Amino acid sequence: MANRPKRSGLCLLAGLAVLLQCGIHPASAREIDILAGLERLISPQQEVDKRAANASALVSGETSTRKPASGSAKGPYYVDFRARTAASWGHAFVWFGKTSERAVEVAGLTPAGDTVPYVLGHLTWVPSETKASYGDLDPQYLTASYRVYLNEPDAKRVFAYIKKLQESSPVWNAETTNCTSFIGSIAEFMGLKVPHRWQRPENYVNSLKAMNDGRQMIRLSSEQ
Repeated sequence: MANRPKRSGLCLLAGLAVLLQCGIHPASAREIDILAGLERLISPQQEVDKRAANASALVSGETSTRKPASGSAKGPYYVDFRARTAASWGHAFVWFGKTSERAVEVAGLTPAGDTVPYVLGHLTWVPSETKASYGDLDPQYLTASYRVYLNEPDAKRVFAYIKKLQESSPVWNAETTNCTSFIGSIAEFMGLKVPHRWQRPENYVNSLKAMNDGRQMIRLSSEQ
């Protein structure tokens, strides 16, 4: 994530919160949720500090503590669709890798930066990041998970698609190009049924699992 926002960024946040509250039309449920998130983002400075932590350090820490998967794994490779808590709406992302290895790769779509880009992303498109963000490797923040397994040939194709999606996702927007649409593109490429993206990440991942009857082994068709 980017460096901690300066005082001017927080002032801009406060101004945007006032504009949302004082609009000439009644506040929608979506706006109310955004305002609640803004209050949590502006007031607790500690949360801002946490979100500014270096994601690459989290990845290295995770790889040193995770144990290799047991022999009961459904396949040698996996993609894990995950959701976690965040300051407001939550976040959806994927883990992917090999079950016999400690290393895990993370992909997800977030605004590039911290509080200000997040707020502006509800109004327009903002630059994005697609790597690990703070909390993606911390189990205490996890709210939903749906792991599926792949053989090696299929895993190579899926992992290549994920990396291509990361490289071709330059912007983030809360309503359109958001985190649920990002992981939904991965699920759709794998041949899974996908729910609509306009729902909380936790609900999205749980719906994804339910729509596919908890299916664990995925085999790509020749057309994919």
